[in-house]
Amino acid sequence: MGRAGKALKQVLIEYKISQNKLAIALDVRGSVVYRWFHEQVDPTGDTIAQIVRALRKLNPEAAELFVRLYLSELLEEEEDT
Repeated sequence: MGRAGKALKQVLIEYKISQNKLAIALDVRGSVVYRWFHEQVDPTGDTIAQIVRALRKLNPEAAELFVRLYLSELLEEEEDT
């Protein structure tokens, strides 16, 4: 499991956003966010977009950081080429 969970965990901790608050914003069960947070499962691509939208509503800076963290490897690869 990977980047999405790590990025999400860092963002939620840094911006003091509870897993439950994100779950409510996404209209999913708390256990779904828990599994992402603990890197038990990865969210789908469509779900990543929904997470970004929900984080924007809760805290735009948190959404920005999530995107940067999630895409950091891809962005670094592009800089190297």
